[in-house]
Amino acid sequence: MELIQTNFIYIIPFIGLIGLIVMLLKQSWVVRQDAGDAKMTELAGYIADGAMAFLKAEWKILSYFVIIVGIVLAWSGTLTGSEFRPIHSSPIIGLAFVFGAVFSAFAGYIGMKIATKANVRTTQAARTSLSKALRVSFTGGAVMGFGVSGLAIVGLGGLFIVLYQLFVPEGALATGLEMKKTIEVLAGFSLGAESIALFARVGGGIYTKAADVGADLVGKVEAGIPEDDVRNPATIADNVGDNVGDVAGMGADLFGSYVATILATMVLGQEINSVDNFGGMAPILLPMFIAGLGLIFSIISTSFVKIKNETDSVQNALNKGNWISIILTGIASYFAVMWMLPENMSIRGFEFSSHDVFYAIAVGLIVGTLMSIITEYYTAMGKRPVKSIVNQSSTGHATNIIGGLAVGMESTALPILILACGIFTSFHFAGFYGVAIAAAGMMATTAMQLAIDAFGPIADNAGGIAEMSGLPKEVRERTDNLDAVGNTTAATGKGFAIASAALTSLALFAAFAGISGITKIDIYKADVLAGLFVGGMIPFIFSSLCISAVGRAAMAMVNEVRRQFRELPGIMEYKIKPEYEKCVAISTQASIREMILPGAIALIVPVIVGFSFGPEVLGGLMAGVTVSGVLMGIFQSNAGGAWDNAKKSFEKGVMIEGKMEYKGSDSHQASVTGDTVGDPFKDTSGPSMNILIKLISIVSLIIAPHIAIQQIPATPEPVIAPTSQNIQIPASEPVLTSFAMSK
Repeated sequence: MELIQTNFIYIIPFIGLIGLIVMLLKQSWVVRQDAGDAKMTELAGYIADGAMAFLKAEWKILSYFVIIVGIVLAWSGTLTGSEFRPIHSSPIIGLAFVFGAVFSAFAGYIGMKIATKANVRTTQAARTSLSKALRVSFTGGAVMGFGVSGLAIVGLGGLFIVLYQLFVPEGALATGLEMKKTIEVLAGFSLGAESIALFARVGGGIYTKAADVGADLVGKVEAGIPEDDVRNPATIADNVGDNVGDVAGMGADLFGSYVATILATMVLGQEINSVDNFGGMAPILLPMFIAGLGLIFSIISTSFVKIKNETDSVQNALNKGNWISIILTGIASYFAVMWMLPENMSIRGFEFSSHDVFYAIAVGLIVGTLMSIITEYYTAMGKRPVKSIVNQSSTGHATNIIGGLAVGMESTALPILILACGIFTSFHFAGFYGVAIAAAGMMATTAMQLAIDAFGPIADNAGGIAEMSGLPKEVRERTDNLDAVGNTTAATGKGFAIASAALTSLALFAAFAGISGITKIDIYKADVLAGLFVGGMIPFIFSSLCISAVGRAAMAMVNEVRRQFRELPGIMEYKIKPEYEKCVAISTQASIREMILPGAIALIVPVIVGFSFGPEVLGGLMAGVTVSGVLMGIFQSNAGGAWDNAKKSFEKGVMIEGKMEYKGSDSHQASVTGDTVGDPFKDTSGPSMNILIKLISIVSLIIAPHIAIQQIPATPEPVIAPTSQNIQIPASEPVLTSFAMSK
C-alpha cells in the first residue's frame, strides 16, 4: 500500500493510457467491418476528403494563433518578481498552452477520423439489422469518448508529473506558492484546450449549418427532393459538416471541458490544509483519479449498450449504459475519497470532512443525471414539448417558430433550479472545493457521455449515404431510428456540458478571487455593476455573430444550389453529377473566415476589462457571462433539438387532430422552416456557450496575478525537510507538504 501511495501520481496517466489502448482496439474493430459496395465507399470518400480538407484549412489558421499566444504567455512568464507580477510563474506556461491546443485539436481529429470510417459501415450494417447498425455507430462514438478522456488524463497527469519534478527541489516542501506556480502552468494547458475548442466548435458549427440550411431550403422545400438526395449539390457538404462540427468540434469541446473541470478542482485543492498519506496533495490528485475511475467504468459500461430486436428502444439501451457508468463511478468514488483524504480539512476557514467531499461528488452525479433526463424530455419525439411544436406546425410556419421558441425558454426553468440546488448543496458540504469536485464528479463519465453523443452524427451520415446510394427503404428507416435518438442524445450532451460549465466556472471564479486578492463583488459600485451588465451582454452578441455567420454562409450556399439546378438541368434527371466541391468550398471558406471574431471576443474582452478596471470589475463581468451564457446555452440547444425532432416526427408520420401527416405535407414544410431556424441554435451558438463561459474564466485566472490587488512575495524562503509526515501547518498560511516521488 505504501508503494502505491508513493507512486500514485504515475497511476493516473497510466489509466489514461488504458483508455487510449481500448480506443485503438475499438477503432480496429470498426475499420474491419464491411464498408459496402463501390458507390457507398465512393460517397464516403467524398465526405472524408471534405472533412480532412476543412481540418487542414482550420489548423493552418489556428497554428498561427497558437504560436503567437504561446510566445506571449511564455514572455509573461519571465516577468516573475516585477512590480506588477507578484506571484511565481514560468515561461513554460507558453509551452503548456501549445500542448493543450495540440491535444485538443488531436482529440477532434480522432473523433472525425473514426466517424468518417464508421458512417458507411453503419449504413452497411443497417442492411442487416438495427442491432448491428447500433453496435457499429455506438462503437465509433466510443472510440471518440475513450480517445478524448484518455488524452485529457494523460495530458494533465503527465504534465503535472513533469512540473512537480521541475519546480519542487528534491527534499524540499511544496510550498503554496510553488504549487500555485505548477497550477498556473496547468491553466495554460487548459487555456490552449479551450481556445481550440471554441474555434473548432464555432467554425465547425458554421460549416455544418450553412450546408444543412442550404440543402434543406433548396433541396427539400423548393425542389421537393429528399434531404440527402444525390442530386442535391449541398448534400456532401452537409454530411461533411456533421463530421467537422458535430464530431470534431464536439471532441475538442468536451476535451476542453474535461480539462477545465479537473483544473478548477486542482486549483482549489491546493488551498486545502490536508495532512494525508499523499504528502498533503490528496485534494489535488483526487479529481484526476476520479476522472480515471470514470474512464474505466465508462469502458465497462459500453458493453451493456445493445438491443436484440428491431422494436427494442435504442434510447433505453443508451440510458442503461449511461446509468451503469454513473452508478459504478459513484460507488468507486466513495472508496477513493475515504482512502485518499483525511477525516478533517479546511479551505478559506470552511471546515469539512472526507464524507462531505463524497456527498459533493454525489451531488454532481445527480445534477448531471437530472440535466440529461430533463433535456431528453424537452427534445425527444413523442414527449409533450415536441408534440406541442408538431401541433402548432399545422397552422403554419409562424406558429411553429413561436412554439419552438416557447419550448426553448420553458426548458431553462428546471435545469436552472437544479443547478442552483446543486451549487448550494455542494457548497454546503465542502465549500468551493465541494462545488468544484461536484463538477469533476459530473464530468467523470465524459467518455460514456461522448460515446452516446457522437454516435448520433455517425448515424446521420449513415442515413445520408443510404439515401444517396439508393438502398432499400428499410435501411433508411433503421438509420433514421438511430438519427432521431441521436438528436436527443446530442441535446442531452449539450445540457450536460452546460451544467458542468456552470459549476466549473464558479470554481474557477473562486480560484480567481483567491489569486487576485478580492473578497467580494460589490454591485453597489458603479463600475462593478457596469461589468456585470457587460458580461450579461456578451453571450448575446456572441450568439448574434455565430447565427449571422451561419445566415451569410447559408445564403451563399442557397444561391449556389439554385445556380446548379438552374444551369445544370441534367442534375434532376441523374444525367449530370452535381458540383459538390463548390458547396464544400463555400462552407470551408465561410467557416474559417467567420470563426475569428467570436473567438477573439472570448479571449480579448477579459484582458481589456481586467487591466483597465481591475479584478473586481472583471469578477462582475465573469458573473454576468456565466449566468447569461448558461441560460442562452440551455435555451438555444433545447429549442433547436425540439424543432429538429418535430420535423422528424412528420417524416415518420404523426397524428394531428385525427389525421395522419407525413413528409411533404404543409405542416411538414412548416416544421422544416423551424428546424432550419433551430440549426444554428443547437449546433453553433448554443453549444459554444459552455466554452465561452469557461474560456473567459480561464483567461481571467491566468491574468489574475498581473492584476492582483494584494502583493505576495515572489521568492519565498525554501524549506528543507527530510520527511513530510505529521508536519503542523499554520491555518493562516497554507503550505503543501512534499510528495514522495522518485526523481
